[in-house]
Amino acid sequence: MISPEWPSLPFSDWEKTCDTLHMWTQIVGKTRLALTPLQNHWWNVTLYVTPRGLTTSPIPFRQTSFEVEFDFVGHQLSVRTSEGRGYDIPLFPRSVADFYREYMACLTSLGIEVSIHLTPAEFDDKTPFDQDQHHASYDARQVESFRRILINCDRIFKQFRSPFLGKCSPVHFFWGAFDLAATRFSGRRAVLPKDADAVTREGYSHECISCGFWPGDRRFPHPAFYSYTAPKPSGLEKESVLPSAGYWDTQLGEFILKYNDVRISKTPEMGILDFSQSTYEAGAKLAKWDRGALERRE
Repeated sequence: MISPEWPSLPFSDWEKTCDTLHMWTQIVGKTRLALTPLQNHWWNVTLYVTPRGLTTSPIPFRQTSFEVEFDFVGHQLSVRTSEGRGYDIPLFPRSVADFYREYMACLTSLGIEVSIHLTPAEFDDKTPFDQDQHHASYDARQVESFRRILINCDRIFKQFRSPFLGKCSPVHFFWGAFDLAATRFSGRRAVLPKDADAVTREGYSHECISCGFWPGDRRFPHPAFYSYTAPKPSGLEKESVLPSAGYWDTQLGEFILKYNDVRISKTPEMGILDFSQSTYEAGAKLAKWDRGALERRE
Protein backbone atom coordinates (compact mmCIF):
# COMPACT_ATOMS: atom_id res chain seq x y z
CA MET A 1 0.00 0.00 0.00
CA ILE A 2 1.37 3.42 -1.00
CA SER A 3 1.57 5.90 1.89
CA PRO A 4 -0.47 9.11 1.48
CA GLU A 5 2.64 10.91 2.70
CA TRP A 6 4.18 10.15 -0.72
CA PRO A 7 1.48 11.43 -3.10
CA SER A 8 1.59 11.07 -6.85
CA LEU A 9 2.88 14.15 -8.71
CA PRO A 10 3.26 13.45 -12.45
CA PHE A 11 4.81 16.48 -14.12
CA SER A 12 2.25 16.34 -16.94
CA ASP A 13 -0.61 16.62 -14.43
CA TRP A 14 0.59 19.87 -12.87
CA GLU A 15 2.91 21.32 -15.52
CA LYS A 16 0.95 24.57 -15.82
CA THR A 17 0.67 25.02 -12.05
CA CYS A 18 4.33 24.10 -11.62
CA ASP A 19 5.39 26.72 -14.16
CA THR A 20 3.25 29.42 -12.57
CA LEU A 21 4.46 28.60 -9.06
CA HIS A 22 8.04 28.48 -10.34
CA MET A 23 7.72 32.06 -11.60
CA TRP A 24 6.10 33.23 -8.36
CA THR A 25 8.96 31.77 -6.31
CA GLN A 26 11.45 33.50 -8.60
CA ILE A 27 9.81 36.88 -7.96
CA VAL A 28 10.05 36.33 -4.19
CA GLY A 29 13.51 34.75 -4.38
CA LYS A 30 14.87 37.64 -6.43
CA THR A 31 13.71 39.96 -3.66
CA ARG A 32 16.03 38.12 -1.29
CA LEU A 33 18.80 38.22 -3.91
CA ALA A 34 18.45 42.00 -4.21
CA LEU A 35 18.47 42.77 -0.49
CA THR A 36 20.90 40.29 1.11
CA PRO A 37 24.72 40.23 1.07
CA LEU A 38 26.28 37.53 -1.07
CA GLN A 39 27.08 34.26 0.69
CA ASN A 40 29.20 31.46 -0.71
CA HIS A 41 27.54 29.48 -3.52
CA TRP A 42 24.52 31.84 -3.57
CA TRP A 43 23.23 30.51 -0.26
CA ASN A 44 21.80 33.96 0.49
CA VAL A 45 19.10 33.63 -2.20
CA THR A 46 17.44 30.30 -1.40
CA LEU A 47 14.11 29.46 0.21
CA TYR A 48 13.51 27.00 3.06
CA VAL A 49 10.83 24.40 3.73
CA THR A 50 8.35 25.18 6.51
CA PRO A 51 5.43 23.11 7.83
CA ARG A 52 3.17 25.17 5.57
CA GLY A 53 5.32 25.70 2.48
CA LEU A 54 8.40 27.76 1.66
CA THR A 55 9.92 30.82 3.31
CA THR A 56 12.64 33.36 2.61
CA SER A 57 13.67 33.51 6.28
CA PRO A 58 14.25 37.10 7.57
CA ILE A 59 15.38 39.54 4.87
CA PRO A 60 17.14 42.71 6.08
CA PHE A 61 15.79 46.08 4.98
CA ARG A 62 17.47 49.17 6.41
CA GLN A 63 17.16 48.84 10.19
CA THR A 64 14.30 46.32 10.01
CA SER A 65 13.59 42.92 8.48
CA PHE A 66 10.75 41.07 6.83
CA GLU A 67 9.89 37.52 5.82
CA VAL A 68 7.89 36.17 2.90
CA GLU A 69 6.25 32.74 3.15
CA PHE A 70 4.37 30.71 0.58
CA ASP A 71 1.62 29.21 2.71
CA PHE A 72 0.40 26.20 0.76
CA VAL A 73 -2.06 25.25 3.51
CA GLY A 74 -3.90 28.56 3.60
CA HIS A 75 -3.04 29.18 -0.07
CA GLN A 76 -1.69 32.65 0.45
CA LEU A 77 1.61 34.50 0.34
CA SER A 78 2.27 36.04 3.75
CA VAL A 79 4.59 38.99 4.22
CA ARG A 80 5.48 39.87 7.82
CA THR A 81 7.75 42.64 9.08
CA SER A 82 9.77 43.07 12.28
CA GLU A 83 7.61 46.14 12.97
CA GLY A 84 4.51 43.99 13.39
CA ARG A 85 2.92 44.77 10.04
CA GLY A 86 1.72 42.18 7.54
CA TYR A 87 0.01 41.54 4.24
CA ASP A 88 -1.52 38.39 2.75
CA ILE A 89 -1.81 37.77 -0.98
CA PRO A 90 -4.23 34.99 -1.98
CA LEU A 91 -2.87 32.22 -4.20
CA PHE A 92 -5.33 31.15 -6.90
CA PRO A 93 -5.31 30.84 -10.70
CA ARG A 94 -3.86 34.23 -11.62
CA SER A 95 -1.20 35.40 -14.03
CA VAL A 96 2.42 35.93 -13.12
CA ALA A 97 2.03 39.58 -14.11
CA ASP A 98 -0.97 39.98 -11.79
CA PHE A 99 0.91 38.31 -8.91
CA TYR A 100 3.95 40.51 -9.55
CA ARG A 101 1.90 43.71 -9.46
CA GLU A 102 0.14 42.87 -6.20
CA TYR A 103 3.37 41.60 -4.60
CA MET A 104 5.28 44.78 -5.43
CA ALA A 105 2.35 46.92 -4.27
CA CYS A 106 2.32 44.92 -1.02
CA LEU A 107 6.01 45.62 -0.40
CA THR A 108 5.53 49.31 -1.16
CA SER A 109 2.61 49.51 1.28
CA LEU A 110 4.88 48.06 3.96
CA GLY A 111 7.60 50.62 3.24
CA ILE A 112 9.89 48.14 1.49
CA GLU A 113 11.61 49.45 -1.63
CA VAL A 114 13.22 46.91 -3.96
CA SER A 115 13.86 46.44 -7.66
CA ILE A 116 14.37 42.99 -9.15
CA HIS A 117 15.55 41.67 -12.51
CA LEU A 118 12.33 40.75 -14.33
CA THR A 119 13.65 38.04 -16.67
CA PRO A 120 13.17 34.46 -15.39
CA ALA A 121 16.31 32.49 -14.56
CA GLU A 122 16.97 28.87 -15.61
CA PHE A 123 13.59 28.67 -17.35
CA ASP A 124 12.69 28.00 -20.97
CA ASP A 125 10.35 31.01 -21.27
CA LYS A 126 12.04 34.40 -20.85
CA THR A 127 8.86 36.51 -20.76
CA PRO A 128 9.42 39.23 -18.12
CA PHE A 129 7.35 38.77 -14.98
CA ASP A 130 5.42 41.99 -15.45
CA GLN A 131 4.35 40.88 -18.95
CA ASP A 132 3.63 37.20 -18.32
CA GLN A 133 -0.09 36.68 -18.75
CA HIS A 134 0.06 33.07 -19.98
CA HIS A 135 1.32 31.36 -16.82
CA ALA A 136 -1.84 31.62 -14.74
CA SER A 137 -2.63 28.22 -13.17
CA TYR A 138 -2.93 27.11 -9.56
CA ASP A 139 -4.23 23.64 -8.71
CA ALA A 140 -4.44 23.62 -4.91
CA ARG A 141 -4.57 19.80 -4.76
CA GLN A 142 -1.34 19.43 -6.72
CA VAL A 143 0.33 22.15 -4.67
CA GLU A 144 -0.62 20.26 -1.50
CA SER A 145 1.05 17.13 -2.92
CA PHE A 146 4.17 19.16 -3.68
CA ARG A 147 4.18 20.53 -0.11
CA ARG A 148 3.98 17.05 1.41
CA ILE A 149 6.84 15.83 -0.76
CA LEU A 150 8.99 18.82 0.20
CA ILE A 151 8.36 18.24 3.91
CA ASN A 152 9.40 14.60 3.63
CA CYS A 153 12.46 15.37 1.52
CA ASP A 154 13.55 18.18 3.85
CA ARG A 155 13.45 15.80 6.80
CA ILE A 156 15.31 13.02 5.01
CA PHE A 157 18.01 15.27 3.53
CA LYS A 158 18.62 16.72 7.00
CA GLN A 159 19.11 13.19 8.29
CA PHE A 160 21.52 12.45 5.42
CA ARG A 161 23.40 15.70 6.11
CA SER A 162 23.89 14.94 9.81
CA PRO A 163 27.04 12.72 9.86
CA PHE A 164 29.06 14.96 7.52
CA LEU A 165 31.63 17.02 9.42
CA GLY A 166 32.93 19.07 6.51
CA LYS A 167 31.39 22.13 4.95
CA CYS A 168 27.80 21.39 3.99
CA SER A 169 24.95 23.53 2.75
CA PRO A 170 21.65 23.85 4.56
CA VAL A 171 18.80 21.90 3.02
CA HIS A 172 17.43 24.66 0.84
CA PHE A 173 15.22 25.35 -2.14
CA PHE A 174 16.70 26.92 -5.26
CA TRP A 175 14.04 28.90 -7.10
CA GLY A 176 16.15 28.97 -10.29
CA ALA A 177 16.05 25.25 -11.02
CA PHE A 178 13.06 24.75 -8.67
CA ASP A 179 14.72 22.02 -6.60
CA LEU A 180 15.41 21.15 -2.97
CA ALA A 181 19.07 20.33 -2.37
CA ALA A 182 21.78 19.53 0.15
CA THR A 183 25.41 19.85 -0.90
CA ARG A 184 28.63 18.51 0.65
CA PHE A 185 32.08 19.96 -0.03
CA SER A 186 35.55 18.42 -0.01
CA GLY A 187 37.21 21.63 1.17
CA ARG A 188 39.26 21.99 -2.01
CA ARG A 189 38.82 24.65 -4.66
CA ALA A 190 37.48 23.41 -7.97
CA VAL A 191 39.10 23.85 -11.37
CA LEU A 192 36.50 25.55 -13.56
CA PRO A 193 36.42 26.05 -17.32
CA LYS A 194 37.88 29.38 -18.36
CA ASP A 195 34.59 30.38 -19.97
CA ALA A 196 32.48 29.66 -16.85
CA ASP A 197 30.01 32.48 -16.17
CA ALA A 198 29.80 34.42 -12.91
CA VAL A 199 26.92 32.35 -11.56
CA THR A 200 28.82 29.11 -12.13
CA ARG A 201 32.06 30.51 -10.72
CA GLU A 202 30.34 31.37 -7.45
CA GLY A 203 28.13 28.30 -7.27
CA TYR A 204 30.85 25.77 -8.09
CA SER A 205 33.98 27.46 -6.78
CA HIS A 206 34.74 24.40 -4.63
CA GLU A 207 34.47 20.65 -5.19
CA CYS A 208 31.04 19.40 -4.19
CA ILE A 209 28.59 16.51 -4.26
CA SER A 210 24.93 17.51 -4.28
CA CYS A 211 21.72 15.53 -3.92
CA GLY A 212 18.20 16.79 -4.16
CA PHE A 213 14.60 16.52 -5.28
CA TRP A 214 13.28 18.13 -8.45
CA PRO A 215 9.70 18.00 -9.82
CA GLY A 216 10.93 17.74 -13.42
CA ASP A 217 10.59 19.97 -16.46
CA ARG A 218 9.96 19.69 -20.20
CA ARG A 219 13.44 18.22 -20.81
CA PHE A 220 12.84 15.47 -18.24
CA PRO A 221 9.12 15.35 -17.41
CA HIS A 222 9.37 13.22 -14.28
CA PRO A 223 9.79 14.17 -10.62
CA ALA A 224 13.06 12.68 -9.44
CA PHE A 225 15.86 12.58 -6.93
CA TYR A 226 19.24 13.49 -8.38
CA SER A 227 22.90 13.46 -7.43
CA TYR A 228 25.93 14.93 -9.13
CA THR A 229 29.61 15.44 -8.35
CA ALA A 230 31.25 18.66 -9.54
CA PRO A 231 33.67 18.64 -11.17
CA LYS A 232 32.63 15.22 -12.49
CA PRO A 233 35.42 12.66 -11.92
CA SER A 234 36.27 10.27 -14.73
CA GLY A 235 34.27 7.05 -14.63
CA LEU A 236 31.48 8.30 -12.35
CA GLU A 237 28.83 7.23 -14.85
CA LYS A 238 30.01 3.62 -14.52
CA GLU A 239 29.49 3.38 -10.77
CA SER A 240 26.70 1.23 -9.34
CA VAL A 241 24.32 2.94 -6.92
CA LEU A 242 21.42 2.05 -4.65
CA PRO A 243 18.57 1.29 -4.88
CA SER A 244 18.47 -0.74 -8.08
CA ALA A 245 16.09 1.77 -9.69
CA GLY A 246 18.80 4.45 -9.54
CA TYR A 247 20.77 5.04 -12.73
CA TRP A 248 23.10 7.41 -14.57
CA ASP A 249 21.18 9.66 -16.96
CA THR A 250 23.35 10.60 -19.93
CA GLN A 251 21.08 13.50 -20.97
CA LEU A 252 21.22 15.19 -17.57
CA GLY A 253 24.74 14.07 -16.71
CA GLU A 254 23.87 12.92 -13.20
CA PHE A 255 22.44 10.03 -11.20
CA ILE A 256 18.64 9.85 -11.17
CA LEU A 257 16.11 8.00 -9.02
CA LYS A 258 12.59 8.64 -10.24
CA TYR A 259 10.18 9.76 -7.54
CA ASN A 260 7.52 7.27 -8.59
CA ASP A 261 9.95 4.38 -8.07
CA VAL A 262 10.49 5.67 -4.54
CA ARG A 263 6.84 6.24 -3.62
CA ILE A 264 5.72 2.74 -4.69
CA SER A 265 8.55 1.01 -2.83
CA LYS A 266 8.10 -0.57 0.61
CA THR A 267 10.65 1.76 2.23
CA PRO A 268 10.68 5.17 0.47
CA GLU A 269 12.79 6.86 3.13
CA MET A 270 15.47 4.16 3.03
CA GLY A 271 15.53 4.32 -0.76
CA ILE A 272 16.26 8.05 -0.69
CA LEU A 273 18.94 7.68 1.98
CA ASP A 274 20.58 4.79 0.10
CA PHE A 275 20.57 6.77 -3.13
CA SER A 276 22.04 9.85 -1.46
CA GLN A 277 24.71 7.85 0.36
CA SER A 278 25.73 5.54 -2.48
CA THR A 279 26.02 8.36 -5.02
CA TYR A 280 28.02 10.40 -2.50
CA GLU A 281 30.37 7.47 -1.90
CA ALA A 282 30.84 6.96 -5.64
CA GLY A 283 31.75 10.60 -6.21
CA ALA A 284 33.91 10.92 -3.10
CA LYS A 285 35.87 7.77 -4.00
CA LEU A 286 36.65 8.81 -7.57
CA ALA A 287 37.38 12.44 -6.63
CA LYS A 288 39.64 11.24 -3.80
CA TRP A 289 37.96 13.10 -0.96
CA ASP A 290 39.45 12.68 2.53
CA ARG A 291 36.44 10.86 3.90
CA GLY A 292 38.18 10.04 7.18
CA ALA A 293 38.40 13.73 7.99
CA LEU A 294 34.99 14.67 6.59
CA GLU A 295 32.68 12.07 8.11
CA ARG A 296 31.58 11.26 11.63
CA ARG A 297 32.23 7.63 12.47
CA GLU A 298 29.73 5.85 14.68
